[in-house]
Amino acid sequence: MRILMILERNFPPDVRVEKEIKSLIAAGYEIVLLTSSVDSENEIKHWNDAIIHQHKMSKFIYKTSVGALKFSFYFLYWKKLLTKIFQQYKFDAIHLHDLPLSKIADKFADKFQIPFILDLHENWPAALEIAVHTNTFLGKMLSSNKQWENYEKKYTKRADAVITVVEEMKNRICKLEIEENKISVLQNTIELENFIINANKKDDDKINIFYSGGINYHRGLQIAIDAIKIIKEEYPEIRLQIVGSGSYEKILRQKVMTENLSNNVEFYGWKNYSEMMMMLQKAQIAIITHLRSIQTNNSSPNKLFQYMFSQKPIVVSDCDSVKRIVKKVGCGVVYKDKDSGDLAKKIKLLLKNDKLCQKMGNYGKVAVETKYNWQNSSKKLIEMYQRVFEK
Repeated sequence: MRILMILERNFPPDVRVEKEIKSLIAAGYEIVLLTSSVDSENEIKHWNDAIIHQHKMSKFIYKTSVGALKFSFYFLYWKKLLTKIFQQYKFDAIHLHDLPLSKIADKFADKFQIPFILDLHENWPAALEIAVHTNTFLGKMLSSNKQWENYEKKYTKRADAVITVVEEMKNRICKLEIEENKISVLQNTIELENFIINANKKDDDKINIFYSGGINYHRGLQIAIDAIKIIKEEYPEIRLQIVGSGSYEKILRQKVMTENLSNNVEFYGWKNYSEMMMMLQKAQIAIITHLRSIQTNNSSPNKLFQYMFSQKPIVVSDCDSVKRIVKKVGCGVVYKDKDSGDLAKKIKLLLKNDKLCQKMGNYGKVAVETKYNWQNSSKKLIEMYQRVFEK
């Protein structure tokens, strides 16, 4: 069986897509991945036995994607790419990553009478609603949130199978009158065999609070910086380590300067995986500071499971999906989002209780070893394909 995957960005890297490809190939499926972005080059390459057809996208086409439901340029571009690749291969299924190209994927699935799998990495309408580019005057003219909500409802119904990242997302999709039995939850868990453990875990000179990931307003790092200012009064050696980058970084750097926190907050940019893991394992506490929203209440951040397996006590904001796992496992504490005082209080609670931190770290590691790992998660992906092809 040959599966056509479609991804609207360059590949690699994309950790979730990489894991899915490897699992499907190990199960005996052939994978052809069609990608296009402004950062790509026109080439065909191989990755882990998958064939990658990569196309360079013009900046004009990329910019039209925000208005894809109002103007046809973006969809016509992808229709041309799919027409070409269907002339080269016979496919048994289309597997689309994320919502936008559902209209095109569905048309080709209908034309060739093959299943359409819709893999929702996130709540796309909710993500657009809080995105910077859709909240400009022009963005609001080109992108209608209501249109995207209707679009999501239409194509989740038309898809033969829908994949979500967390139970909360599945429950939300079910409310769109989608049959529960065609929705699979595939969490962003980690591959244990590729997880790097460094024996040198201590950094005795500092108290390190660790964050990794993108930097935008909705990641809530401004709240973490305010909390560090409070904690500094009792723990002057406290240090917030931020690994990653993003559109809000410049504003946060200025905030650090203004608040005189340059010795307590450090920006490292993106690090390769092994460097990031080494920093994490030397930290005392790891944090996830997302602001509550429809999007973050339905998210499955990969870093949560990295933190857990590294035996770090975790402090998280009260976003539904993350809060549920942390409380169920007992691997950390929860603070009220946007409340820097509560965040500071919860961090200090852990700093004053080594035994509690050790217990939380152990709970997190065991939970990942026994449940929250890709070996377990990927079984649902294979089972979903078996059901689809049995119909």
